[in-house]
Amino acid sequence: MDKAFSLEEQERYTRQVILEEIGWEGQERFRSGKILVVGAGGLGSAALYYLAAAGVGHLGVVDADAVELSNLQRQILHATPDLGRRKVDSAKERLHRLNPHCRLEIFDRRLDAENISQTLAGYDLVLDCSDNFPTRFLVSDCCWQEGKTLVTAAVQEFSGHLMVVDPRRESPCYRCLLPGPPEDVISGQPLGILGAVAGVLGCLQALEALKLLLGRVSELTGKLLTFDGLRGRFQVVARAKDPDCILCGSRTRTKTAGKP
Repeated sequence: MDKAFSLEEQERYTRQVILEEIGWEGQERFRSGKILVVGAGGLGSAALYYLAAAGVGHLGVVDADAVELSNLQRQILHATPDLGRRKVDSAKERLHRLNPHCRLEIFDRRLDAENISQTLAGYDLVLDCSDNFPTRFLVSDCCWQEGKTLVTAAVQEFSGHLMVVDPRRESPCYRCLLPGPPEDVISGQPLGILGAVAGVLGCLQALEALKLLLGRVSELTGKLLTFDGLRGRFQVVARAKDPDCILCGSRTRTKTAGKP
């Protein structure tokens, strides 16, 4: 056992440090890790629970909403007594009860062009667990520009997808897959979602984040994982960089560099 960890911590993490790929060196990597989670809803609830349980030392939580009754079917960080509370407060309390060794930093704000860079500063990697396209594009663009690894996921009805974007490895960016919001998205109309589907994708986000903290290269960098919960099927497909991408495209950069 590693004496740098208390006896309580040694017992808490005993079932994961016996894994050859983790050990106490890996547990120290978790404790030293700094992960920002954007969104404390369906995806964020599952991701945050498992990141805190694993012993990630510093977790940031971004959300600007209050707990509503319709959230509770999938947002398992929150409970009936939390109705009306700020989600970041509810999340902080619940995660602290799960693992008091985690430092929790909350941001009760809606991300915008003015505050996003400051919010992301100091974090090793970012999990986008948001539920709207403006936030997804804002987060993905900022992560790319500032060289931060992004684990992003989205869910709808019985399905979802996940990808890892690592600017340092020149992987395709988020906009290479989706240059802009789909035309068929109806603004303001809620989408159906089975809560367990959000749980599956949120857990997968946490898993990828933990592997990244261990120094492993994610197999999903440059790929897209899709999940069909109704049929119980996963699929992984390769993604390619779009040379005309407005964010990372080679032809776009050439045109920009050639401007007077």
